[in-house]
Amino acid sequence: MAITGTHVLLYSSEPEALRAMLGAILGTRHVDVGGGWLIYALPPSEVAVHPADGIAQHQFTLMCDNLSATIRELKAKGVVIKTEPHEERWGVHVILGLPGNCDVMLYEPRHAIAAGN
Repeated sequence: MAITGTHVLLYSSEPEALRAMLGAILGTRHVDVGGGWLIYALPPSEVAVHPADGIAQHQFTLMCDNLSATIRELKAKGVVIKTEPHEERWGVHVILGLPGNCDVMLYEPRHAIAAGN
């Protein structure tokens, strides 16, 4: 297969702060491609397709094995948790408020993981 991974773009009015926060959240290696533009390694990923009316929107979501424990860790790193945990048939999730108006969902899957974790 020619596809070897994914590349996600997040847009923020505070890109430096968001890059720093992602480093704290992900804890993965990164490369600086010049001028402070950091690209972080991501853990295994998955993609799903949802129906859309009109202009399609895309969403970046982080996954974890234990939502309660991950929330505690992220709060200790200064991450804002904007919502209470919400149960769905596919898992439980919260919304993280990241720098520059960049809200990201964090969820604990309750389904078989396609990436094989």
